[in-house]
Amino acid sequence: MKALSLAEPKHWQRLDIPEPPAPGPEDAVVRVSHVGICGTDLSGYLGKMPFFSYPRIPGHELGVEVVAVGSDVKNVEPGDRCAVEPYINCRQCYACKRGHTNCCEKHQTLGVHCDGGLRPLFTVPARKLHISRQLRFEQLALVETLAIGCHAVDRSALKADESCLIIGAGPIGLSALEFAKLTGAKVIVMDMNAGRLEFCRNTMGVQHTLQPSETLDKELRDLTDGHLPDVVIDATGSSASMSAATNLITHAGRLVYVGITTDEVKFRHPLFHRPEGTLLCSRNALSADFARIISLIEAGRIDTDPWITHRTSFDDLIEVFPSFTKPETGVIKAIVEVGA
Repeated sequence: MKALSLAEPKHWQRLDIPEPPAPGPEDAVVRVSHVGICGTDLSGYLGKMPFFSYPRIPGHELGVEVVAVGSDVKNVEPGDRCAVEPYINCRQCYACKRGHTNCCEKHQTLGVHCDGGLRPLFTVPARKLHISRQLRFEQLALVETLAIGCHAVDRSALKADESCLIIGAGPIGLSALEFAKLTGAKVIVMDMNAGRLEFCRNTMGVQHTLQPSETLDKELRDLTDGHLPDVVIDATGSSASMSAATNLITHAGRLVYVGITTDEVKFRHPLFHRPEGTLLCSRNALSADFARIISLIEAGRIDTDPWITHRTSFDDLIEVFPSFTKPETGVIKAIVEVGA
């Protein structure tokens, strides 16, 4: 069967690989229908993702159909439509035993550390499959992106009477936006790209948007009753932005890094120490996040339709992929159709 692999940064290969064997007792073989392209895939293509290894079959935002299950599998059966939780954890390490499966000490993310879903069939632990009887495959492929934002907002402990600045209006920032809005907090979005801010206002219903400027401190205080935001979520992956974000929280505020950079993040400690700032990192998501997100989409509380701005076929992806790295193309979320 066909597969697409990144042999090295900016170098795709078309592969011919064998179909997976019958699944082991706790595994399932799935047929891939749709794959979402996210910032991790783009960074992997550009050689800027620190956790990405080569050669690698990408693809971790997945809408799949179960084809076969192992003898001990009870949670899914052939024919089920599922989102895939792509974070493969060992279940034995200290982090796993404490429930932090998202940052397992032997963590493997599909399509990043091990091969992912840009192939028609593959094997996955059945416990990583989350069923929906209602959602389309392309909606299921968006669940993982939303899970990243869900976990970041949970890490921030954002409350309804607080304010939240989200820096970066790409897919991860937008996923954080969805869950920040659900808390009832006042949400502000900042990005350098005016088109993305327009999308936030016109499509995502965000009232307050900003571009970085010399008057940013005053603009934020005007929107937060004279103080700075209670929570700042930086989804840029830019070391410059992440460094500057330490100056943007109010007293006793929280800063969450959900974007990843390979560069050093630097800040003047007294400026972050004085307000007793809390610095948090948010990595991946938890199983419960997937179930919650599927329920929210099914209930109509999250509308996935505006997210998908670009579509391509499996056969055309190599030629089209470089355009997804260019802001001027206006990509929010590109979806690859692997199979019907």
